[in-house]
Amino acid sequence: MAQPNLVGATLGKYRILEALGRGGMAQVYKAYHPQLERYVAIKILHSDLVDEDEFLARFRREAHAISGLRHPNIVQVFDFDVQDDLHYMVMELLDGDTLRARLNAYRVKNERMPLPEALRILLDVLGGLAQAHQAGVIHRDIKPANIMLTRRGQAVLTDFGIAQILGSTQYTVTGALMGTLSYMAPEQGLTNTCDQRSDLYSLGVVFYEMLMGYPPFDADTPLAILLKHLNEPLPRPSQSDPAIPPVLEEIALKALAKTPEARYQRAEEMSAALLRVMEMPLADAPRGALAPPGGFAAGAVVSGAARQQIGNRELLEADTAAGGAGSLAPPPLTGAFQTIRRVTPAPVSPISSVFVSLTLFTLVNLLAAGVNRLATINVFDYGWSFEVFLVASLLAFIGWGTQTLWMLIPALLVFGNAILLAYTTLSGRWNLWVEVLWMLEPLVVGVSIYLPTKLNERPKPEVAIWGRFGGFALGVLAIFLACVTCALSIVVALAR
Repeated sequence: MAQPNLVGATLGKYRILEALGRGGMAQVYKAYHPQLERYVAIKILHSDLVDEDEFLARFRREAHAISGLRHPNIVQVFDFDVQDDLHYMVMELLDGDTLRARLNAYRVKNERMPLPEALRILLDVLGGLAQAHQAGVIHRDIKPANIMLTRRGQAVLTDFGIAQILGSTQYTVTGALMGTLSYMAPEQGLTNTCDQRSDLYSLGVVFYEMLMGYPPFDADTPLAILLKHLNEPLPRPSQSDPAIPPVLEEIALKALAKTPEARYQRAEEMSAALLRVMEMPLADAPRGALAPPGGFAAGAVVSGAARQQIGNRELLEADTAAGGAGSLAPPPLTGAFQTIRRVTPAPVSPISSVFVSLTLFTLVNLLAAGVNRLATINVFDYGWSFEVFLVASLLAFIGWGTQTLWMLIPALLVFGNAILLAYTTLSGRWNLWVEVLWMLEPLVVGVSIYLPTKLNERPKPEVAIWGRFGGFALGVLAIFLACVTCALSIVVALAR
């Protein structure tokens, strides 16, 4: 039975003004409350679904799930009621458009969303998700069509129509998948089960689309897209556009891990990683656009002509796209990206780094041997500790070449001991070692472990930076102090 035309009718305290959109299970209208002088959005369950207990339970659960949520990035629910077999929910009316429409507008202009705008939207949605997850509510259908962008600059998460309240009875449609296939987490598509990490995967797909201008997986049919989410490795954004900041790529890759255990475990964790990235200098100019290899396929979203290729009609009804049928399939796009500063340095060959360190090691030893022969003194009598500096430089340069932050631990341990030994051997005050200096050993060990551990808490690309430049700086400093120790040993030998 078709939904009657309700424009001009009164529903409870609300007068229906106009239709806003149609989804898989409800029609959305703009309405007005005369006493409160407030405009609202009313979602009315399709009349042909009222007699189906499964869909009715879903509709009621949506109202219950989000009516208790209060957050600026979650749509607010005011009321839920039934009148003349019309089940409706009254919600906050948001003045703006969906993220889906915004992304399509950028595609039409052969552009992609500027990074600052994409990061702000992502942070807003993560804030709303964190609040929902803390209340035990899983959204289960995060996609651009369910993210509203208000004129005040806020991103608001909408449509908890298939939300699952943790610990409550799970309502599913026999043979159907709850969610939208293009943005569905692998475990949700495979077993129809999900948790907050599944929401973060779906948001990762949205983030990938904001970065690249298209979703990570494309195919002729939506079900084929689902199989790609399950089985195919994620195309790295940097392979199509080397200008994508590596720190943002790492966030997208972690959110889109196939197994929930490898993803961000909480929305707050993903937000913290994003906030660290926003402290770095990123280009904030609008970017060009790049189409996916082979252009956009019509089946990239579960709407339009691609919907007709799915025989399971119940599965189609599980798609709760707020915009209704039809989708924009953008033409192949062209353009160039403005250069964005790369954060991760180009790797150095580990063999080259070892070769450099061993060469310097040998040169310093040859210098000491030459001084022994020409000056008829034994540098090693007083300056043998410079060999310890050389070992520290070897370890540090290995960390430089491999970009391995943990190589700084042994390098710092040996370097710290080299400083203590250099002072003791050059001064000849071994009694001072016995009385005082040995007590500094725990400090050397503590600093050597603490610094790399703290640096390892930074985003992964920054860890690689510290592994490289930290190792290089420590290696150069160790070589320099080895030469200084060698020179001082000559002075001490001649003086004695």
